[in-house]
Amino acid sequence: MMMKQESGERSYPIWLLVNPKHPVVRYNIWTPVLDKIQDRIFREIHTRVDTTNIFIRNAVSDCRIVPNTLNWWRPEVAKEIVLFREMVLEHKPKILISFGAFPFEFLRRVYEIKPEKGPKYWGTSNLDDEFRIAIENFDINKTNRIPLRRRLIASSNDLEAHNCFDRKGSENYYYDVGSKIAEKIIENKDNLNIWIKQPRPK
Repeated sequence: MMMKQESGERSYPIWLLVNPKHPVVRYNIWTPVLDKIQDRIFREIHTRVDTTNIFIRNAVSDCRIVPNTLNWWRPEVAKEIVLFREMVLEHKPKILISFGAFPFEFLRRVYEIKPEKGPKYWGTSNLDDEFRIAIENFDINKTNRIPLRRRLIASSNDLEAHNCFDRKGSENYYYDVGSKIAEKIIENKDNLNIWIKQPRPK
């Protein structure tokens, strides 16, 4: 099914990359993480991120071509990868956040990172490892690819994850990743044009 592929401004330093099969991550994951980011930033530097123009894009325009195995990446997906590669090279976003397995592997292929993995490789622990690596290696002079989970509620047959992700576990995740992203934004506040402008006094 074809859908609107993007919103916001490509020139904005923060981009979000979403699997079109799971658009609710913008509300279920990004909104509570953003709340933690905004809270930490306001407490430390007394301003807030202007979220009006955050660039949000579906990795592909048609949810029917989202692959679910290592090798089943259709030619249409390859075209989307080339297109997105051209976009990031042109606009050079500072923070590029992906949600879940497919968008993260899509980004790896955009940046030609080997070996290629199937989306099923990127489970919770592997995505969390990649998040930690991204934060540790954060560099404002390049595009920082930061993976977040797509969901926090475990499937019924995943008992270990079920035990970890009750409501408190979800809150801990939002707080943890939001705080770490906020720290990097605060450290680089003078190099990010993302702040709400204060109205000029009359």
